[in-house]
Amino acid sequence: MHTMLTKTNNLGLYEIRMESIGGLGANLAGKMLAEAGVMHMGLNGSNFSSYGSEKKGSAVKAFVRFANPETKLRESAPVDEPHVVVVFHEAMLTTQNCVSGLHSDGILLVNTKKSPDEIKQLTGLQSGTIMCVDALGISLREKTRINTAMLGALCQAIDFLSVDAVKAVIQETFEVKYPKLVASNLRTFDAGYSEGLMTTYIDVENTVSVTTKQAGTLLGYLTQPIGGVIHNPGNSILKDLSGSRQGYLPHFNSETCIHCAACDMHCPDFCFVWEEGEDKRGRPQQFLSGIDYQYCKGCMKCVEVCPTGSLTSEQEVEGYAHEHAVKHHFALVNE
Repeated sequence: MHTMLTKTNNLGLYEIRMESIGGLGANLAGKMLAEAGVMHMGLNGSNFSSYGSEKKGSAVKAFVRFANPETKLRESAPVDEPHVVVVFHEAMLTTQNCVSGLHSDGILLVNTKKSPDEIKQLTGLQSGTIMCVDALGISLREKTRINTAMLGALCQAIDFLSVDAVKAVIQETFEVKYPKLVASNLRTFDAGYSEGLMTTYIDVENTVSVTTKQAGTLLGYLTQPIGGVIHNPGNSILKDLSGSRQGYLPHFNSETCIHCAACDMHCPDFCFVWEEGEDKRGRPQQFLSGIDYQYCKGCMKCVEVCPTGSLTSEQEVEGYAHEHAVKHHFALVNE
């Protein structure tokens, strides 16, 4: 089977960039997508990923390129001007410029419960196609990861992608090591394909095809200060880890809590807030008052070790963390 690309850039390439965090399966999704194009659709293709520390919660970018059979694919740089951007985690839209370089007639696919109109307003995109799919909800329903749901939605959004080719690769990938997961991942793919909401926007004021402005560095060779200055060293007090969560938060039930501090001992980010009080005998004791979600990355270790079930894993909904957070009080920080 030979497929011809319906759109290419000046190098004859169709380029896709996946924005994700570790643990959501973007790296594997890129591999399966490229393999489907090369092995089952007759295209030339390549893929690779970029990430820092290889762990859950860290930023991940996966790049996929396709070319027609007669075009040699030699490009190996990151995808700066993609035809498609796939965002595996909605919170990333507020923590970084995921749509950087996206063509004005490009496609933005987001794992979200929001509508395309809401994502358009959030990103500031004026034109192109926005597709929204609740991949997390689908994966919870099927007990899989979101990557196969995102592949299903991607096949709906990109006209030349073959559904049969991508499903064949999903089956080939999982049946070797995880044969019991084949059926559930194929159902996840089908749900992603059928449940996505897609809207195309046309910027009537600017009909010229341009790309979304890329975020460049403010400092260059001539403006760089001397001495290797670190401009934003960061700190553990103001750090916000919400962009690293995978869609879950620990929910705290204070009525059943015995204040044993097992959660605090296992929390890697010191999320739990304590206040001093007195026990029934009048002795001083620390009581757990809540969770500062600013620092929580959703690892759920606290849920695993809680002996009373006072901490439960809940799907994160917009506004929950802000409304239920109990903030730390740092003596040397002005609020």
